[in-house]
Amino acid sequence: MRPSPARTWGRIGCTPVVRVRGRGASRVSMAGLSCYKPGQRSRMFYSFHVYRGRKGEKKGLTWQDYRDLLICAHIQLGGPIVLMWDNLRAHLMPPMQEFIEASRGWLTVFQLPSYAPDLNP
Repeated sequence: MRPSPARTWGRIGCTPVVRVRGRGASRVSMAGLSCYKPGQRSRMFYSFHVYRGRKGEKKGLTWQDYRDLLICAHIQLGGPIVLMWDNLRAHLMPPMQEFIEASRGWLTVFQLPSYAPDLNP
């Protein structure tokens, strides 16, 4: 994310130089779910985290954030969820795996392979 552009005037042929303050060190992490049900419109659930570089601040989404996103989607959809995941470290954490095992009644998870040689000739 960058600061908004600043505007000024200058003589014809001379490009004005405008200094904008700010480090621009913030980072945004986002996770989203695309939800589809037969006969209904699709829905999107998302969660994001802004990291501003402060001391003691977490840098990205944790397994608790992913768990909370899944629980909110389950409550709002009112039905089972089939989830396809990559091999992100937060998805493979033991507490997350315990949550998935405890939620087997409404949550089905398919883990994508870390490498598919068939797709890379």
